[in-house]
Amino acid sequence: MSRLFPLAGLLRLRKLQQDQAALDLAEANARVAALEARHGRARTALGALGNSPQTTAALNAMAAARSSSRSMLAELEAVGSNHRESLKSAQSTYNAARAESVALEKLHDRHTAALLAQDLHAQQTVLDEIAGARWHRSRTATNDTATNDTATMNERETL
Repeated sequence: MSRLFPLAGLLRLRKLQQDQAALDLAEANARVAALEARHGRARTALGALGNSPQTTAALNAMAAARSSSRSMLAELEAVGSNHRESLKSAQSTYNAARAESVALEKLHDRHTAALLAQDLHAQQTVLDEIAGARWHRSRTATNDTATNDTATMNERETL
């Protein structure tokens, strides 16, 4: 098995795509939040206008301000709708990029686990060979000692 993950380049590409999608999602969230804050300020400003004009000019000015504010709120709603759509699109793009990245990450994890198992198997094989050789040497040494002891006893008996 190759020591390097064969899809490492693709995994890096998917990570970069996921990072870019996350950045786009964060920007879309920031735009929606800023627009909602602006919308809230506009509503607050519209509510702060006085309700009892003292003169006809003040009444005309109030009507113009309210009309302007309402058209601004309608425009903000339209822009907000566009921003929410772009947020949904960015979220789905991020989800797709994340799914592709996760699949490759799982393959990478499996590859790493297989390499680890292969390394552990090789180490165990070496340890088994060392233990077998040591056992064989001790067995041979015991047999040689027994043979030497038997030869020595035979020599004594013949004397």
